[in-house]
Order: sequence, then C-alpha cells, then structure tokens
Amino acid sequence: MTKQYNVAVVGATGMVGQKMVYVLHERKFPVKSFKLLASARSADKKINIGSETYTVEELKPGSFDGVDFAFFSAGGDISREMAPEAAKRGSIVIDNSSAFRMDKAVPLVVPEVNPDAVHQHKGIIANPNCSTIQMVVALQPLHKAAPLKRVVAATYQAVSGAGREAVDELQEQCRAHFDGKSVKSKRFPLHGANRSYQIAFNLVPQIDVFEYDGYCKEEIKMVNETRKIMGLPDLPVTTTTVRVPVLNCHSIAVNVELQEALTAEKARMLLEKAPGVIVLDDPGSLIYPTPLEADGSDAVFVGRIRPDYSVKHGLNLWVVSDNIRKGAATNSIQIAELLI
Repeated sequence: MTKQYNVAVVGATGMVGQKMVYVLHERKFPVKSFKLLASARSADKKINIGSETYTVEELKPGSFDGVDFAFFSAGGDISREMAPEAAKRGSIVIDNSSAFRMDKAVPLVVPEVNPDAVHQHKGIIANPNCSTIQMVVALQPLHKAAPLKRVVAATYQAVSGAGREAVDELQEQCRAHFDGKSVKSKRFPLHGANRSYQIAFNLVPQIDVFEYDGYCKEEIKMVNETRKIMGLPDLPVTTTTVRVPVLNCHSIAVNVELQEALTAEKARMLLEKAPGVIVLDDPGSLIYPTPLEADGSDAVFVGRIRPDYSVKHGLNLWVVSDNIRKGAATNSIQIAELLI
C-alpha cells in the first residue's frame, strides 16, 4: 500500500495556495489528511477538494503538529516566522516565498534541473521565482551540451504574478476603458507605491521594488537564483523584468552565449527531448508559444529557436509557462514528489 502523508497548505485562500490544493488533488498526491491554513480573517472559509469540503483554519505554530509536508505560499514575512516552526515540529517545508531562496543551508530546487539538491534539506526547501523556474528548465539541456557563457533575459510577466487583486485591476481597467470611464490604478508597479501606472493597454518595466544600480528585486532574484540552481555561481546573467497586460503565463525572451558551438537545429532536438519542455517552433507555419497556449499546463514551452549572429556561439529562445502552475504550485509539489 502506498504511504500517505499529512499535508498542510499555508495561504490556502490565495491564488497560488488554491492552485496548490487543486494540483495536489489533480496529481493524486498521496494525502492522508489535508490542513488548509490562512490568516485569522480567512479562517472558517470552505474549500472543496474533489468531493470533500474543508474548513480553513487560522495559522498557528501548533498547526504543524503531525504534518509531514507544509506547502507555504503566504509571503516572506509569514514564511520567516512560521516555516522554522513547522520544520522544528517535524514538517518538511516547501516554501514559495523568497525568504529562504538564497540561504546557503536551504536547497533551491527545480526538479528538471537539480533534483538531487532536495536531499540536502534541513527541514526547509525553497521554491524558486516563477520566471527563474521556466528559464532554467529551458537552459539546462543547452548547458549540458554546450556550457553557458552568458545569459540575457527580458521577461513579459502576467498580472497573475502580482495576485488576484492585480488580475481584478486589469479586468476593471479594461472595462472602464471601453465604457469610457475613468481608469483607476493602484497595484502597478506595486501596491502602496508612491506612484501608480495603468496596466491595461500598457507595459510597466518594474516588478517589485528597486534595490541598487537601477535593478528591481525581481531582476536580482533571477540572476542570483539562476546561478544557485544551475550550480554556476559566476555565470554572467542580466535581466529586465516587465509587467504586461496578460492575465496569466509569463513569457521570456532569452539570449544565450555558449562556450561551444551549438546549432539551432541541435538545440531544438535537445529541447524536444528535455523533461518538462514542449517545443512549438515552426516559423513557416507561424507556430510558437503564446500565453494562451501555456495557460493551465505544467510544461515549459519553447519556440523561436534561432542563431544569434552577433556573437560567436549565440542562440535566441522564446520561453512561455504558466506562472501559477509550473512557476509556483506544481514545482512545489514536484519537489515533494521527489522526496516520496
């Protein structure tokens, strides 16, 4: 008989938390019992999982007694406070925030790239940034064939990455625009900022706060996390992250410079065989990935694979993935599946 596990989802009423609950059920994760945890204001809400209805409980340190796997998706502050409590009580924490990603004692895992890292955990495993996940899944098969020399990425990130209220704002702005009403903005570039931009029919070249040298936190995350996951601490990586008026699924234009020759045809063949990748790349038939095609999938879609003639060994890729599924919920659950 397959062993079953007591599972807790922290932040169960949020977009990613709800998707975690859905994907756990969809992938038939061997759950003995579910515990859905959230803030006091969300306690007593009902969530359906298959034919069962569960009541959301208020998150407390004692919530993790007897829990085998605790999936966290409630923000960095909650993770920093409660993840060590869960680990102390015997839970394996898989954390979707940025709280522990760069902690040397915490593995940062993408199962298609560095699966063995899970076994180095001391109770907490970090789930990477959504954009980093899809990029490294596409980069890894190329790097194994011809080592990476440099990576340049520009992201086109959907509003779902900023939460349910951000999705609502995009939809409300679109309705207001077509109804001839005033468009109200408050969540872009981020909620509480001293300036806000309309996202409908617009682009906002900032995700998260600015840190130093004009780089925003999302850009720095992608650089540092890519190096850690791929085990390439000195890899030159530079990124520009942009919020776009797309409901779901992030896209990335990735330019790679390699240390050895690798043709676009060979790269395409490698990616077609790579785990977790679906290649959609037929320019003659106008076939390439789009966010609508990737929506609801756990795959990383790659297309527009072509040479970069401006450097000796260069390639360009277009990479699209569902940021709520593979970029958050599914990757977390795949990490747990490696452990069981």
